[in-house]
Amino acid sequence: MHGHLAWNPCVNKLKLMTWSCSFFFSVRFPEDLEDDNTTFNPEYSHQVFGDDEVAFGYKGLKILLYYIAGNLSTLFRIEYTSKVNEKFDCVEADDVESKIREIIPPGFCTNTDDFVSLLEKEVNFKPFGMLLHTYSADMTCPGFREYHERLQTFLMWFIETASFIDVDDERWNYFIVFEKYNKDGATLFATVGYMTVYNYYVYPDKTRPRVSQMLILPPFQGEGHGAQLLETVHRYYMSSPTVLDITAEELLQVQKYCNATAERPLYSDTFFILLSVCQQHTRRVYEILRLRATDMGDAEQSRSYRLDVKRRLIGPYKVYDLSEMRMQHCIKHLPEELTNQLNQIDLNMQHEQLEESFQQLVSDYRRVLERLAQA
Repeated sequence: MHGHLAWNPCVNKLKLMTWSCSFFFSVRFPEDLEDDNTTFNPEYSHQVFGDDEVAFGYKGLKILLYYIAGNLSTLFRIEYTSKVNEKFDCVEADDVESKIREIIPPGFCTNTDDFVSLLEKEVNFKPFGMLLHTYSADMTCPGFREYHERLQTFLMWFIETASFIDVDDERWNYFIVFEKYNKDGATLFATVGYMTVYNYYVYPDKTRPRVSQMLILPPFQGEGHGAQLLETVHRYYMSSPTVLDITAEELLQVQKYCNATAERPLYSDTFFILLSVCQQHTRRVYEILRLRATDMGDAEQSRSYRLDVKRRLIGPYKVYDLSEMRMQHCIKHLPEELTNQLNQIDLNMQHEQLEESFQQLVSDYRRVLERLAQA
């Protein structure tokens, strides 16, 4: 509707990146409603607002989602300084509110007083399920289904390719991490993160649990909660004689949230069997351990390691998709000098991206090794 106006600088000012104007609040006390220290932003918004992650038609837009720290009761508000008017501006603003309503479950508050009333009842909230080290729950726990509906909305903002699961399927297990805190002498609980695991059947009488979703909320990331959650779930399943092995839908995504301590047992051959580590993951483990044994201050050792890793990283650059083939078809009709310049620019960009990927990888690997040293 407003795509043909994209050239207009006035219209462009009405385009806002939704991940930067969306704000989440973890509320324990009434004063947290106005405390920016309780605020965090999403990593992604394309699953809510489309691939361009843009909301059109507002100035000063703020999408505000307040969650009571424990039971995640929600207050939803939208603020903006101005909004286009279809009658006078001939364009229509995006319906931001309806997009948010599609992912948050019914029953949320739109009034601050109602939300504060719910906050006063938070002292009655207790974690669901059975205490392991984290809590293990299922849909038979009273109130858990509604709690999970609120909890899973975070996936759309913090996991790039998330989707809601079928909670009526009894083969799902849920593991939740809570933090204890004190309020007026009472012990309350704040939601830290969670994991879902699907139990696949293995003939004739075994199961193969697969880690599906794992999320530690941003205020708690970097503190080792993901690692403890993964280790607790691992111990829980491996204590059962009916479990054949444990897998993960995307081990690298799991590693992101456990800050690399998922690799702690990797010195054991058993771990490869238990997590069914594929060739790609095994290669990464090799590179981590090789970095540990490499003196990066030695020019020859450093060069050998860098070339070995880059040989793997360069793979995607060797694959030409259809658009690249079309580009090559177009530029071959250009003057030779210009063609050479374009090819050189493309080559330089590849080298820069390759070096950037390598440096980021080494930084990640060093973080793994630091955690291994502390284990």
